[in-house]
Amino acid sequence: MATDTSASPVICPNCSASTTGRFCANCGAPVQGALCSGCGAPLTAGAKFCHRCGTPAGTAPAHGAQNTGFAAALPWAVAGIALVALISLVAAQHFNGRSIAAAPQSQASSLAAPGPGGSAGVGAPIPAPDISNLSPRERADRLYDLVMTLDSQGKTDSVQFFAQMAVAAYQMLPTQDADSHYDLGRIAEVAGVPALALAQADTILQSDSTHLLGLILAAQSERALGHASQAKQYQTRFLAALPGEERKNLIEYQRHRNDIEAAAADARKTAASQKTGGRE
Repeated sequence: MATDTSASPVICPNCSASTTGRFCANCGAPVQGALCSGCGAPLTAGAKFCHRCGTPAGTAPAHGAQNTGFAAALPWAVAGIALVALISLVAAQHFNGRSIAAAPQSQASSLAAPGPGGSAGVGAPIPAPDISNLSPRERADRLYDLVMTLDSQGKTDSVQFFAQMAVAAYQMLPTQDADSHYDLGRIAEVAGVPALALAQADTILQSDSTHLLGLILAAQSERALGHASQAKQYQTRFLAALPGEERKNLIEYQRHRNDIEAAAADARKTAASQKTGGRE
């Protein structure tokens, strides 16, 4: 990982060492102009992971290796989003918002529409949402809600199918914020890609080290990766930050209130278990 000695030295945001080039010569963190070796996206200074594909910063390219998972599926996911938008537009124009009875059996029959009282209708096809007039963010948010609903229903195959579309939708947003990074991370988490989820948490915490959503996502991602001690550290930071952060009443905190309350209960349970030596 060569450095450009002719460039002016800068301070590494990760270890505070003076360095030149795209990566810190002391700790290897991206400094300025660094690109992800996995997908080629620009890396945030000091980031540990690529926010786009989850590849650890500074990882050497795997020559000849084939991409798997989300990275390989993204081109198809982008095409899938366009197809979904087209289907929705045609359905809205020609069927007046009625459900698409001819939807693919593998998706329409498995996704039951809500029935009276909010319960799922048995065998009911999905109504075709008209997303033709939605903004890119609204389309991404709609896909996020769908993926989370499917995950709560235990429909793993459908989660995998729509998660690829949702990841592509969020990655194509013209601007990103803590809320969109959290949404993308949660989608990656339920789809079984904790490294990508941890990358989103890292990006949030690079900008705000006490942001509740970043700490929640980091704790859950580390746990999914089998790093129990790191997960507990993030939970401790979460509980310490909770009172002050809640007073900020950020929009993303309002939107994800249920996630915050669930994370607080889980973190308190973990803290109590540690005090009693793991005894209930």
